[in-house]
Amino acid sequence: MHHGKRHADETGVVLPGRGAAWKEATFTTGQLLQDLDGAHGQGWRMEVTDEAANPVCVLH
Repeated sequence: MHHGKRHADETGVVLPGRGAAWKEATFTTGQLLQDLDGAHGQGWRMEVTDEAANPVCVLH
């Protein structure tokens, strides 16, 4: 997650494919956005990568 600065999940989670990664990313992003507490002026981005750091999906 990028919101002003990078917040990385160093542990990660193994998912069965791109569809599962998209579903997990949208769910997790929703939870994280609730915690932003109305912070304005900073864009955010959720990047999901595979084990080789290749992009799987990006949410803005």
